[in-house]
Amino acid sequence: MTSLYDNIIFGPVRSRRLGLSLGVNLLPVESKLCSFDCIYCECGWNQPVSHPQLPTREQVRAALESQLLTLEVQPDVITFSGNGEPTLHPDFLGIIQDTCTLRDQYCPNAKVSVLSNSTQLGRKDVVEALLLCDNRILKLDSAIDTTMQLIDKPVNQHLTVAQIVQWLSLFEGNFTLQTCFLRGEYEGRVIDNTTPEELSAWYQIVDILHPKQVMIYVIDRATPLQTLSKVPADEMEAIAAPLREKGIDVIVSA
Repeated sequence: MTSLYDNIIFGPVRSRRLGLSLGVNLLPVESKLCSFDCIYCECGWNQPVSHPQLPTREQVRAALESQLLTLEVQPDVITFSGNGEPTLHPDFLGIIQDTCTLRDQYCPNAKVSVLSNSTQLGRKDVVEALLLCDNRILKLDSAIDTTMQLIDKPVNQHLTVAQIVQWLSLFEGNFTLQTCFLRGEYEGRVIDNTTPEELSAWYQIVDILHPKQVMIYVIDRATPLQTLSKVPADEMEAIAAPLREKGIDVIVSA
């Protein structure tokens, strides 16, 4: 069963990829709000909401400061993820600025990280905010348009891989590329972004972008689509191997 975060701040929780993570949810608690509708999302499918209730910048700052004041163990990272795409929040830049200030005051060794699906990188304020963060973890689940559309189901159906790659190139490699590898079936179509064709195209994009780090992972929690399966750990390591041979730092969560 998929699940939603029921507060602005959650955790800290032990993250597979980031260590002890204090989570920040900038999105509604009653439903997911995202520019993707990924078939593997642990938050479930997007639901039509006429007036989604987002926390204000002031509410986020107050909730985060309150939590940081009471923590017995400092987190390794303050992570923006939550119930959808955090960069959709209209005050995302201001919230990141506040978070960096609070981090410096209460837990200066913690990193500020954002998990993003990359769809809002055409906005200057989002890019400015991400440049303030320690870790920009940006999604690209396939280098082939038809597969990206099938897996991620972007709300903007005209979104292309080329457009995402153009936006990602703004960071000049100073970001982490994240990709979920999976297999299954959806609406009568086979899903597999680990085929030779898929991987060849994906490796080419990695070569173009040359990110400082690559995170590849498999589904680990309940998904809205029940016909998906994990890629075995040994295959995930095999996907990582060519990148490691080129000196790229690759984190595998399988």
